[in-house]
Amino acid sequence: MSLERKDDHDHNAWLENRDDLSHIETVYLTALMWLDKRLRIVDYLELLEDLYYKVNMQMPKSHTEQYGLDNKFWYWYPLYALGSFSTLAYIVAAISGALLGFYYTPGAGASESASLAYTQIEFIMMELNFGYFLRSLHRWSAQVMVAAVFLHMLRVYFTGAYKEPRELNWLLGIVLISLTMVFGYTGYLLPWDQLAFWAGQIGVEMSLSIPLIGEWVAQLLFGGFTPNPATLQRMYILHVFFLPFIVTTLIAIHIGIVWMQGIAEPH
Repeated sequence: MSLERKDDHDHNAWLENRDDLSHIETVYLTALMWLDKRLRIVDYLELLEDLYYKVNMQMPKSHTEQYGLDNKFWYWYPLYALGSFSTLAYIVAAISGALLGFYYTPGAGASESASLAYTQIEFIMMELNFGYFLRSLHRWSAQVMVAAVFLHMLRVYFTGAYKEPRELNWLLGIVLISLTMVFGYTGYLLPWDQLAFWAGQIGVEMSLSIPLIGEWVAQLLFGGFTPNPATLQRMYILHVFFLPFIVTTLIAIHIGIVWMQGIAEPH
């Protein structure tokens, strides 16, 4: 009799759990239908599911095991994460740079001691709460990005990942690393200290060395043949307004092509 009672109790508990699950399922489906009528939520859920499986299928395999490349440094698995690492560093630099923009003024009109831009940098570093940390975070994330992009390009080259059908993405990567250098140069001039002034002078001399159009390029990019307030203004506009949108767009296209083609197997 005790066994029969236990079986009846288990059966009743199972029926209650089933009813509870059925009730939860009904509430879930009702809410989902309500959202789907207004926001097409099911379409986006299916898109996210497809993206999830596609990304997982395209994650790189262990090339060292698959191809017996234990002694080949360029096929070391973590090197295949350098592209993602550089993107993460770019995001950190962008966010910290946007926060720094609240406290920075690109004024090169020199006072008796220092320019307005340099005074603002001093304020950020010395007086602003967490200002030293914020500027250091921006500076180091930018440097990490440069290093990661450079190593990423080396990995792509030495593993032959630039070959057909990935030539377009390789050329896009060359454009991105060039813009990364420009990003670093324009940011280097923004404090408008002695290092920035002479770095600006080097940039002017390099522009003037261009055949035929050198003087025009120097006037366009630096506002003259020596660093001046117009130089700082141009570098600020490039660093804050032009380059972020261009680089972000190209990074999105670059990642999109990688997603469509998949991670390159070593040649």
